[in-house]
Amino acid sequence: MTDRKKIKTALVSVFHKDGLNEILHELNACGVKFLSTGGTQDFIQSQGYECEAVEDLTGYPSILGGRVKTLHPKVFGGILSRRDNETDQQQTSQFEIPDIDLVIVDLYPFEETVASGASEADIIEKIDIGGISLIRAAAKNFNDVAIVASKSQYEPLLNMLRANGNAETTLADRRWLAKEAFAVSSNYDSHIFNHFDNDEHSAMRLTANERKQLRYGENPHQEGFYFGDFDAMFTQLHGKEISYNNLLDIDAAVSLIKDFDEPTFVIMKHNNACGLASRPTLVDAFNCALAGDPVSAFGGVHVTNREVDEATAQEMNKVFIEVCIAPSYTKEALETLKQKKNRIILEMKDFALPCLQARTTLNGMLVQARDTHVETPDELKQVTNCAATPQQIEDMLFANKIVKHSKSNAIVLAKGKMLLASGVGQTSRVDALRQAIDKARSFNQDLNGAVMASDAFFPFGDCVEIAHQAGITAVIQPGGSVRDNESIDYCNKNDVAMVMTGIRHFKH
Repeated sequence: MTDRKKIKTALVSVFHKDGLNEILHELNACGVKFLSTGGTQDFIQSQGYECEAVEDLTGYPSILGGRVKTLHPKVFGGILSRRDNETDQQQTSQFEIPDIDLVIVDLYPFEETVASGASEADIIEKIDIGGISLIRAAAKNFNDVAIVASKSQYEPLLNMLRANGNAETTLADRRWLAKEAFAVSSNYDSHIFNHFDNDEHSAMRLTANERKQLRYGENPHQEGFYFGDFDAMFTQLHGKEISYNNLLDIDAAVSLIKDFDEPTFVIMKHNNACGLASRPTLVDAFNCALAGDPVSAFGGVHVTNREVDEATAQEMNKVFIEVCIAPSYTKEALETLKQKKNRIILEMKDFALPCLQARTTLNGMLVQARDTHVETPDELKQVTNCAATPQQIEDMLFANKIVKHSKSNAIVLAKGKMLLASGVGQTSRVDALRQAIDKARSFNQDLNGAVMASDAFFPFGDCVEIAHQAGITAVIQPGGSVRDNESIDYCNKNDVAMVMTGIRHFKH
């Protein structure tokens, strides 16, 4: 017994008609009968094809303002009847229910209506009933029926019809179409649930339609995928295919740069900033960022919040850069950066990062609100006798932005709006501080008059003592330790300014 099925009757009811005519032409040439409703019926007939109205089949007009059109046994019986089931066939014959072998339907634009800011009444009316029911029915009966649930399947269906000939589909064709249909329906229902859930997070419903297979995951022996609309956030102007690790660094880079308003350049490596500076001119910002750690900058992700000009591009081109990210590039700058054929050059669009962050953990997922808090001068609590100068406050807030985006335990040392060094991912805060001091000294950075930022409180007074001995004169930290007084007392005895924010910025 062949798994091929001949399409004799097709139910077509869609909003998106671009590309539909080719399918209609292919089906009509093979003698397929059309059923439809409203505007789609008008479109089919305008193309010169006969088309029976669904209401003529059911004996009922469209009612309740269009809420009920296809919900009838003569429609769903024709879709759900099993062609090899004797009882089904007897009943469809008894009630004069014609077999429907192909369903082409799409759904009301619920997600788009919500995004448009429409009224709740308009949103509710965009919850599709007939369409979603047709999709599920046809997909369930994929053994006999082909289902096209969105315009993205128009081309695959057309290719199937042309490859098979005689308006036939194979079982493999129909099963693939059913899988795609359930992807459409599950995504649709997820958006409806999330609207009704109203950010209460009573359950987790995340969907992504865009899938990109990556060369591999973190390492060559791991398979990797990206689910998301990368093109909505970036335009790739040049370079090789983006990897799994590139995407992690790109995410970290854009999250960090979005906290800075003035011209800033960031160099990321393994999700941490190894170079960062804010300057009136971009070329100076780049050179100062690079000076912070020119070794780690090799093969890094470089991101800025300003258009890259030729002068900056010339300096950048002296360094091996894996990924460049900027809101725009001058023509000359782009030509310069393109001299390295594999260098990934991304143009960053104006986008908002998701409010929630999710990651797999054990056999489930952890979900949290994104850490969007950026401290301001008014939030700083002066806790030492020595008051911080305006320059120190500026540098402390600068350093605090960086430490917020650094892997915990994290310490950041900065001066003059330049990252001097950081200690990241350490098991103790003292280790993180010592790592930062050693790194700064290895690149001959002058720590005298620098500031220190910590992502969490100091459990003892040892960190401020070590920092002071290295030349640090001001400290910003959340506070909250039962032994905060040890750190405060040391600062008071040694003329070190300290402010507390009350906000911890762990990043695990």
